[in-house]
Amino acid sequence: MGSDDLTGKLLVAAPALGDPNFLATVVLLIDRDAQGAIGVVLNDPTTLPVIDHVPEWAEAILPPQVVFRGGPVEPDVAIALSRGPALQSDRTVIDGVHLVDLVGMQVTASPHRIFAGYSGWGRHQLEHELEREDWIVVEATAADVFTARPGDLWRTVLERRFGDLGVLRFFPRHPSLN
Repeated sequence: MGSDDLTGKLLVAAPALGDPNFLATVVLLIDRDAQGAIGVVLNDPTTLPVIDHVPEWAEAILPPQVVFRGGPVEPDVAIALSRGPALQSDRTVIDGVHLVDLVGMQVTASPHRIFAGYSGWGRHQLEHELEREDWIVVEATAADVFTARPGDLWRTVLERRFGDLGVLRFFPRHPSLN
């Protein structure tokens, strides 16, 4: 794959992925180049209300109106994705989803999701994880990013896969509970 072929794709954690930060996660890859990759976990809402952290944006946040844990890297950094029409300063990630500058931008009525931190991979790290089959690559949709049921996203996304990968959706989140 080329260096940017995965930008805008979902990385679905394989059941055998050993990193507890990514157990049953779905990551939207928002940028990838020769130096590495950055994404946000779409299915890990916190209990922190958005209104407590970026109150001016609270009315534009889709349910659940909480901050999502975007990943373990730089948890104090806020990343916002929007479903509304892109402004000139925004960068489109996938059709209908773009990054929004929370600091330099006025609040818009477009639906948004706020992430604390991000998921990051260094140079060639993601390629090695893909070779080990730690991640399953799936096409992303705007509905995935803004789902009202983030707890179901891992299974929902896997259902879109054909063949033997589709059965992974029945794999328990914690195999020891099987």
